[in-house]
Amino acid sequence: MAARGPRAELDSLLLQLLGDLEELEAKRAALNARVEEGWLSLSKARYAMGAKSVGPLQYASRMEPQVRVCTSEAQDGPQKFWMVRAGTQTPEEVGPREAVLRRRKGLTRTPEPDPSPAPQDPLNWFGILVPHSLRQAQASFREGLQLAADMASLQIRIDWGRSQLQGLQEKLKQLEPGAP
Repeated sequence: MAARGPRAELDSLLLQLLGDLEELEAKRAALNARVEEGWLSLSKARYAMGAKSVGPLQYASRMEPQVRVCTSEAQDGPQKFWMVRAGTQTPEEVGPREAVLRRRKGLTRTPEPDPSPAPQDPLNWFGILVPHSLRQAQASFREGLQLAADMASLQIRIDWGRSQLQGLQEKLKQLEPGAP
C-alpha cells in the first residue's frame, strides 16, 4: 500500500497527457481548416481582382511583421508561447529607456521618435477597397498563427508530461522490488 500515492499520481498524469493529446489533435484539425480556408479565400480574391492584382509584385519593398511570438518558461514547468501584436509592448518592455537620472529643468530636447511605429495593414498594399475575401483570408491566417502558437505550447507540455510520466514509472519500479 506504500505505492498508492505514486500510482494515483501516475494515473492523473496519464489522464492529463491523454487530454492534452486529444486537445492537440483538435487544434491540428482546426489549424488545417483555417489554412485551407485562407488559401481558398485568397484564390477567390485573386479571381475577383485579377491574378496580377494579388501577388508578390504588390508586396511592400520593406515588410514589417504584424505579430511576434513571445515565450515564457516556468521554473518547474513547460515553456509557453503566445502571440503579441507588433504595436503593443509586453510588460518586460514597459519602463524607462535609460537607467539614469534626468534633470527636470534646463535645456529642452526634442523627444525621440518611437523606433518602431505600428505597422501598416498589409491589405493596403493591394488597394484601398479590397474584396471581402481578401480580408477573410487575412483573418483565417491570423487565426492559424494563434493556433500554431497554442499547438507549440501544447506540444511542449506533452513532452514535459511524458518525461514526468517516465520518471514516475521509474520511481514505481524502484518501489516494487518483485516487479520485472
